[in-house]
Amino acid sequence: MLKEASGIKKIVLRCGRSDLRKGIDGLKSIISLHYGLDPMEEGTLFLFCGTRADRFKGLLWEGDGFVLIYKRLSFDGRFQWPRDSDEARDITPEQYRLLMSGFTLEGTVRRSPKAGKSGGKRK
Repeated sequence: MLKEASGIKKIVLRCGRSDLRKGIDGLKSIISLHYGLDPMEEGTLFLFCGTRADRFKGLLWEGDGFVLIYKRLSFDGRFQWPRDSDEARDITPEQYRLLMSGFTLEGTVRRSPKAGKSGGKRK
């Protein structure tokens, strides 16, 4: 589900850093109070990344409740999260797939400084 974004109509990415200690209610507050968006818009996935770019949270309303998604990479890779501003940005399903595959939204690859010779996997 996460890599393909199947069944998701709209993807909203919060650029910059978010406090990933927040749960459903805290993330809903960011969506509604800070950006004026409706967190209960069915089929809309809201994405948040913390200081460490190897993990993110997602919030999705399914009509009868929220789904809270937490993903952490298991190797020395990092998500190439846009860090230049503190805004919400709509992204396309293709941009989402690029982001989940380790590419930037512009389609270029950035590797973790630790990746080096081992190709990004721990020994």
